[in-house]
Amino acid sequence: MESEARNQLVDRMIGAARLNVETYEEVEADTSATRQALLVVALVAIATGIGSIGSGVAGFISGIVIGLVGWALWAWITYFIGTRLLNTPETDANWDQLARTLGFAQSPGVLKVFAFIPVIGIPIYLAVLIWQLVTMVVAVRQALDYTSTGRAVGVVLLSFIPYAILQSIVVSLLVRT
Repeated sequence: MESEARNQLVDRMIGAARLNVETYEEVEADTSATRQALLVVALVAIATGIGSIGSGVAGFISGIVIGLVGWALWAWITYFIGTRLLNTPETDANWDQLARTLGFAQSPGVLKVFAFIPVIGIPIYLAVLIWQLVTMVVAVRQALDYTSTGRAVGVVLLSFIPYAILQSIVVSLLVRT
């Protein structure tokens, strides 16, 4: 049973990274997938922390903290913007659905573990970050039942602004300590 659950998690992570719409629909509908989404976020947070180890212990810790707290925060901001500001008549979602799909949308982030490698680390990190933004657009489109990818792009971009501001504040606080 444990092996089956692990296989399902890996399959869903691969499906999410490949922008598979069916994977996002499955995760959105499966209320038991919230724990899996949290596990994905934790794995990505650890990978980000390891990739940031070149910045010292503060980089490692901030990578993990930002990953975990950032997921919940970004899901809330995205939920608010997507269901209140840019909603459509078809929009039907709750925070849990969005949190699950956005959790799995972080799947490519496991590759951030390679960010510490000299010369190629930063390009890898940036490529993965762009990949994650694209997966988030698909996650938002599916979770919020949008028919327009453009609307999903708008929600992701608008939600990124307050998230980035809060992320900078957290990083600056962690670096000071």
